[in-house]
Amino acid sequence: MARVVILGGGIAGHTAALHLTRMLGRTNEVVVVTPNSMWNWIPSNIWVGVGRMDTEQVTFPLAPIYRRKGIDHRQALATAIHPEGTSDDHTPFVEVTYTDPTRQGETARLTYDFLINATGPKLNFGATPGLGPDGFTKSVCTAGHAVEASQSLAKAIEKMKRGEPQTIVIGVGHGTCTCEGAAFEYAFNVEHEVRQAGVRDLADIVYLTNEFELGDFGVGGLTFTQQGFQTTSKLWTESLFRERGIRAITGAHVERVEEGVVFFEQVDGSKDSLAFDFAMLLPPFRGVDLKAFDADGVDISEKLFAPNGFMKVDADYTAKPFADWRAEDWPKTYQVPSYPNIFAVGIAFAPPHQISQPRTSPNGTLIAPSPPRTGMPSGIMGKLAASNITALIKNGSKAKMKTASMSDMGAACVASAGSGLRDGSAASMTMYPVVPDSVRYPVTGRSVADTYGEIGLAGHWIKALLHYLFIYKAKARPGWWLIPE
Repeated sequence: MARVVILGGGIAGHTAALHLTRMLGRTNEVVVVTPNSMWNWIPSNIWVGVGRMDTEQVTFPLAPIYRRKGIDHRQALATAIHPEGTSDDHTPFVEVTYTDPTRQGETARLTYDFLINATGPKLNFGATPGLGPDGFTKSVCTAGHAVEASQSLAKAIEKMKRGEPQTIVIGVGHGTCTCEGAAFEYAFNVEHEVRQAGVRDLADIVYLTNEFELGDFGVGGLTFTQQGFQTTSKLWTESLFRERGIRAITGAHVERVEEGVVFFEQVDGSKDSLAFDFAMLLPPFRGVDLKAFDADGVDISEKLFAPNGFMKVDADYTAKPFADWRAEDWPKTYQVPSYPNIFAVGIAFAPPHQISQPRTSPNGTLIAPSPPRTGMPSGIMGKLAASNITALIKNGSKAKMKTASMSDMGAACVASAGSGLRDGSAASMTMYPVVPDSVRYPVTGRSVADTYGEIGLAGHWIKALLHYLFIYKAKARPGWWLIPE
């Protein structure tokens, strides 16, 4: 019997756990270690953040699902990986500290035959002084954060109803942030809400982003055919911003936030400040606080993890200029080369480089969107890891490994631009591949036929349908595995 330990119960880790149980049956052991008791469908947090949903609609407890599926659930925080075991016992293990209220603070060792690191990100609010719920801005990264954002937004709307103008700043709070798509969604949902409240004329909505130009989304922008004409996500997005009256500040790195004021630098080296009444700025991500040790107890964290804390896998991490970046730099199996029984998926793996072109200001400040690893790619990686581990358990060295590089992976995204079955809208986008391949597609880096963008009411219906569909899937209801990742 083999034991597979999964660190993290988010989209990638939870998907891997459910597929492993399905593929391996109960003759092998699947253990999920997650410090949280609840699963959160993060894409819908933006609707919680404007008061359109409550936390019960985007979260549910993991324990009942894992009991039903025969998965060993440990509500605990992983603190260290020992991939070689100890000098006395070479069985690899993970050190954990329990967060379960019944075992709060207890430590334990969990041995494993295979390990999946799906810990997701650490929300690095500390990278920008004054950023985050403990500072002067709001967030929608968690359901709890989104509730706080909704409450503050409601107060701003009430002030506008009393005739008080409000400046609303939405975007990212550091030059190396990712998830520009989520900031985009929240900006347009807020615009929709203030318009519905009849106070749009009193709201100055500003989108503050590290993207060099609108429509970059951390993937270098898109080129696609729309109604018979070839266009770009830059033109498409700029027209939407003009239509909705949202002004944008691009190529920005937030240096610090003080009460009611954001201080930022732009790519050209200029520095400025922006006063606000309400601000939602997403934080940069880094890897969680995991260490690694060899059999003699020597710290080998630098061997397993990149400087940003994400785990190094089968990618080419050679430093090279932007012009030399290649699609084949990206990982295919998400295995750790030095320890092939370890996989890192979702946000937990270290990308070899950005997808968007990085830029540095004359002051030496890096302003470069980090690569997004959203729900669809993360789910695909989780399933891939489960499939390959199953093959290794059943066939050993004869196992045929499947691959799913982001340079050979398509992605679909439905970005909400306002909730409402009659008056809502969403931007529906597809791209192939996620990481541009200049060899296969020398003009745009992507297949124009498979890269698409459209906005309208139908997009909102799709977004709402996906919300319920993926929560059904995550709850492992009958036929859940038939729903694509």
